[in-house]
Amino acid sequence: MTVSLRPATETDLLVVGALHQRSRVAAYSSFLPAEALAEPTAEAMGHYWVERLTWEGTDHRMTVAERDGRLVGFNYLGPDDEGDPATGLLHALHLDPDERGRGTGRALMLDALDAARARGWTRAALWVLADNASARRFYERGGWHATGTRGTDRIGPRRVARLRYAREV
Repeated sequence: MTVSLRPATETDLLVVGALHQRSRVAAYSSFLPAEALAEPTAEAMGHYWVERLTWEGTDHRMTVAERDGRLVGFNYLGPDDEGDPATGLLHALHLDPDERGRGTGRALMLDALDAARARGWTRAALWVLADNASARRFYERGGWHATGTRGTDRIGPRRVARLRYAREV
């Protein structure tokens, strides 16, 4: 069956949180220890999304992907975190681990780029963990390129390097 995309609703957010946690563990376990990925729990991640959309819902958007009535992925798009009014930031794109390689990630990426274009943004940016080689390859195949800007993030007790990617929309 094909995947369908739709705007997220408030009732999706606890499921989004559980999916986000599964996605993080699957994507990061090759370079981060299990204890770094144990928190936040799936439930806590769901509450994080409820809270985040409460505060950012007016200028951010989340799209969910469903296959056979089951939520299998999501994206989250909003204004650039560096303040560039011409740039939208793809804050998140996560898939259920079983959904990888089925075209859902590409569909969610294209959806986010279409939404950025519809908002008048001419450029899109995102942050990706430097050690997440699979995600970096995915974005590079989608026309994204590393900008040279680096940063750090915290996952559990670990500080991890992240890279900024961008592309025209």
